[in-house]
Amino acid sequence: MPKTQEQGDLEKIEQLERRATPPSPIIYEAVRRNGEEEMARPAVSLWWSGLAAGLSISFSLVAQAVLMRYLPDMAGRELLVALGYPIGFLIVILGRQQLFTENTITVVLPVMAEPTAANFGAAARNWAIVLCANLTGTLISAAFATFLPAVPPETFDAMLQVSEHAIGGPWFEVTIRAIGAGFLMATLVWMTPGAGHSQTLVILVMTWLIAVGGFAHIVAGSIEAWFLLLNARIGIGEFVGGFFLPSLLGNIVGGTAIFALLAYAQVMKEIPAR
Repeated sequence: MPKTQEQGDLEKIEQLERRATPPSPIIYEAVRRNGEEEMARPAVSLWWSGLAAGLSISFSLVAQAVLMRYLPDMAGRELLVALGYPIGFLIVILGRQQLFTENTITVVLPVMAEPTAANFGAAARNWAIVLCANLTGTLISAAFATFLPAVPPETFDAMLQVSEHAIGGPWFEVTIRAIGAGFLMATLVWMTPGAGHSQTLVILVMTWLIAVGGFAHIVAGSIEAWFLLLNARIGIGEFVGGFFLPSLLGNIVGGTAIFALLAYAQVMKEIPAR
């Protein structure tokens, strides 16, 4: 039986809807289920995945240093140098490695859906293991570059220059800039389920914006902070009080207290009670 014009139009509409970005409740459910899976993973799996992420994200600093070394001094150079920043994130996210700032929303949504003591404990366990593993990975990378001839001297100097530019400022300013980074990383996680073949572009744009915006990222920034600390450019007090604590606080506020709450609020009346 031949199709009517109306049937043909309905099929075209359905095809367009299938290709369109999923609605918010679907994205929420995808992120929440992923969070439940991450909370249930063995501690040893989280640790090694987090360690791998710390090592991988260190290539963001190397890539920026290489670009800084070879690009001529010109207007807009910083915008081009910042294109190296997404490299580590691409390795981490596409490689499905554990990154703390992704988990500020991923493992929080299951807690918001079911705020039980068990879920709070599982989320805290995930955060603690992944953050420690991430920071251990970036410390190993910083030590490798500092004490071994891992990169040419010119690239080494450029790594110091990039790190000094990225680290510093009053603690309140760093905290506020870290809120922006936490929000952008949570946005990236929220956009990923509907990104499809554009996932690489989404990661590139969002993380490049973190770099050019001067936002503070606890993990990507830790390779720079460790590198400066090991090369006696900053002290342990500046590392902890000027970078670690304000960046950690800001990333959690931006990713959890702001974005995760907004993400849950916009769908809480559209999802079944648990």
